[in-house]
Amino acid sequence: MFRRTVLALGTAALMAGPALAETHSMDIVDTAAGAGNFNTLATAIEAAGLTETLKGEGPFTVFAPNDDAFAALPAGTLDTLLADPEALAEILTYHVVPGAVMSSDIEVGIMPVTTVNGAEATVTNSDDVISIDDATVVGVDIEASNGVIHEIDAVIMPQ
Repeated sequence: MFRRTVLALGTAALMAGPALAETHSMDIVDTAAGAGNFNTLATAIEAAGLTETLKGEGPFTVFAPNDDAFAALPAGTLDTLLADPEALAEILTYHVVPGAVMSSDIEVGIMPVTTVNGAEATVTNSDDVISIDDATVVGVDIEASNGVIHEIDAVIMPQ
């Protein structure tokens, strides 16, 4: 009986291992690209030359504007930014905070955070509604091998 239980548990672990490993084997860039609602962000990351950085060890927390957020920018803004990798990188790194911060780690209240570009953003948690500056978090805790992604409904700009 004991031998049969050990064999069953071992087989289950072998079968589950690849499935569990695949869950977090993709980095932030690949996770965002595979999600389906961050296509513009993936294009912007590449245009800004940030792919290797965001594929790096991390950990990072990315407040990731979804495709609708980029579509809501004034006409021509995205094209202008894609043509200016430096300005685009400054804006995109404003969406990144060092460390892996899960939504459950964000305390109720107002919390200033220093972004990767060095500027300060404001994270607010009020009645389980989390926001960063003027963007609302609409999807939380999308885990990646080198951090976490929180989906936001607007592109935020450094002050």
